[in-house]
Amino acid sequence: MPSSDLAPQALSHRLKRRIKQWLGPQGVFLEGFLRHPVMVGSIIPSSRFTIDRMLAPVDWDNCRLFVEYGPGVGTFCRPVLDRLRRDGQLIVIDTNPDFIDYLRRTITDSRFVAVHGSAADVEAIVRAHGHDHADYVLSGLPFSTLPEGVGPAIAAATHRVLRSGGAFLVYQFTARAQALKARYFRRIDKAIEWRNVPPCFLSWGWKDADPAD
Repeated sequence: MPSSDLAPQALSHRLKRRIKQWLGPQGVFLEGFLRHPVMVGSIIPSSRFTIDRMLAPVDWDNCRLFVEYGPGVGTFCRPVLDRLRRDGQLIVIDTNPDFIDYLRRTITDSRFVAVHGSAADVEAIVRAHGHDHADYVLSGLPFSTLPEGVGPAIAAATHRVLRSGGAFLVYQFTARAQALKARYFRRIDKAIEWRNVPPCFLSWGWKDADPAD
C-alpha cells in the first residue's frame, strides 16, 4: 500500500479512537451496535427506570447465580452486583468480543464472570463454572432479529437451566419474545416501561416449582 494511503487511514483510526474514549461506555456500546446491529437490541442503553423495574421481583437473598445474556457495556451488571449476595455470582454471556473485553477490563468484582459465547450454550457455561442451575436469567437480546431457530433454542435452554421457582427476565422493544417464552413458561408477568428510549416491553417468565419441593 502506498505511503500516501497510510496517512489518512492512521488519522481516521486516531480520530475514531479519540471519539470512542471521549464517549466512554457509550462509545463502546455505539461501536458494538454499528458492528453487530442484529445482536444488539438498541443504540441506547436501558434507563435506570427499566433497570430498577426489571430487577424488582428478584429474591436477592436466595439468588446464588444470576446470568445475563447480551450485557453490552454493563448497564445491568453493576446494579445486579450491588444487589447480589456476597457469595453469589454473576455470569454474563455475549457473542461480541469487544463487549466482553471491555467488561473484563472495567469490572473487577470477584463475583463477576464474562464469557464470550452464545446464550444457547448457557447450560454448559453454567456447569463449567460449578453450578447446577441458575436462579435468574436476564436478557435484552433482540429476539425479533436473531437468526432463525436461535431464539427458540435460547428460550428452551434457559428454561432447562433455571431452578424451580426461578425466572427468565426479558426486556424488548417488541412483544415477540413474550410469545416465544409462552411456549416454555406457564406464568408470565408483563409490563411496559415508558421511561425508556424507546419504551420497552418487560416480562418475567417463572419456572413452575417442582411439586416435590
